[in-house]
Amino acid sequence: MTTTMETLSIKTENKFRTLISKQTYLKGEMICTMPSENIMDKPNRYTVQIARDRHTHVGKLAALNHSCDPNVILDTDKMLMIARRDIEKGEELSFFYPSTEWEMQAPFICLCGAANCIHVVAGARFLPLSTLENHYLNPHIRDLMIELLKNTRLHLKKLQEG
Repeated sequence: MTTTMETLSIKTENKFRTLISKQTYLKGEMICTMPSENIMDKPNRYTVQIARDRHTHVGKLAALNHSCDPNVILDTDKMLMIARRDIEKGEELSFFYPSTEWEMQAPFICLCGAANCIHVVAGARFLPLSTLENHYLNPHIRDLMIELLKNTRLHLKKLQEG
């Protein structure tokens, strides 16, 4: 199994970049490791959130586009990209951005066309639990969601106390 980015290529069309698989992968198979040499505390369009206040510059993986029905998972604990389902050679790779991103610096309208499309991609913070429960979520996203829910309960308690 190849664990480097040689199995991936970037296709550019009308200034729009996509990440393409150069080989087939089976569901659950590791595709590559995620770069972790360049960790920063602020996001940009070439980073992936890997912890509450940590983002990594992902190099070639920055061409990974969002999909509400993605074919890969970015596991920020193990720093791996894993096939979510079987992937054909030549297929575009995509992941669910809110699985790593809490609040996105540059939200956008999703045009993926999936039956479960979230329509606006702004980060996990802005999605209902009923949507998030259908996706793989990294530990930092789960922790931030739990914190948000606890704060909601505290806020309600304060309102009731008057």
